[in-house]
Amino acid sequence: MSTQPAMPRDHWRKPSFIANPLLRWVVYGGAIFYVVWTLAWLPIDWVRVAEGVERAGRIFGGAFPPSFERSGLLIDGFLESLKIAILATFGGVILSIPIAFMAARNIVPLPVFYLGRAIIIVARSFHPVIVAIIFVKAVGFGPLAGVLTLIVYSIGFVAKMLAERIEEIDFGQVEAMRAAGAPYLSTLIYAVVPQIMPRQVGLTIYQLDSNLRASAVVGIVGAGGIGSTLANAFGRYDYDFALAITMVIVAAILLSEAVSGQIRKRL
Repeated sequence: MSTQPAMPRDHWRKPSFIANPLLRWVVYGGAIFYVVWTLAWLPIDWVRVAEGVERAGRIFGGAFPPSFERSGLLIDGFLESLKIAILATFGGVILSIPIAFMAARNIVPLPVFYLGRAIIIVARSFHPVIVAIIFVKAVGFGPLAGVLTLIVYSIGFVAKMLAERIEEIDFGQVEAMRAAGAPYLSTLIYAVVPQIMPRQVGLTIYQLDSNLRASAVVGIVGAGGIGSTLANAFGRYDYDFALAITMVIVAAILLSEAVSGQIRKRL
């Protein structure tokens, strides 16, 4: 029985991000130097940090066990957050649809495309907390500022994702309707909308879930909802009630994640 010599195996190795070894180590060394230099120049007061650890211990010590005695106030704050999220999602999605069509390069003229993209860029440029502060200053404390903030937040996400989906559609249906002499609006309704409807439904469900989380954050700066209740609890040093509010927020977000996940699977 003849035996053949074993063939050497070729071991594949993932190529390096930077092919040149010298340049690679220069980049690594520069990154390490920058991190060390940044930490060295940060104005850290280590005495205050040590005192902060002690204060954190008092906060967590006072938070246990959580207090649900003022459950009525907690429920009112949560229901207000839910109303803010629903209204903001409805308004944001309604406004996002025409903006998304404006920002789709394959169906609109170039000037309209630039205008739509500019609106999306402005809506995405600022964190919701910054937008909430602006609206609180403009319309005052309360849920209206929260609704307006989350409408802007919804436009920045939904319009961008929907515009990208419109640019990916099968353009054969559009060309067929144009060849048949269909008007522009009818072409959009019957050739474009059916192709993007599943993505639109999924984006709406996701944005409702996201707005529910964001409503708790923007409320801390006075934009209504459970976040305002949480901020007031910390301001009164009611750490046990603050922990109860935090637990309700986490439970609500987990529940909304589970429900929205099941809905998205069935789409």
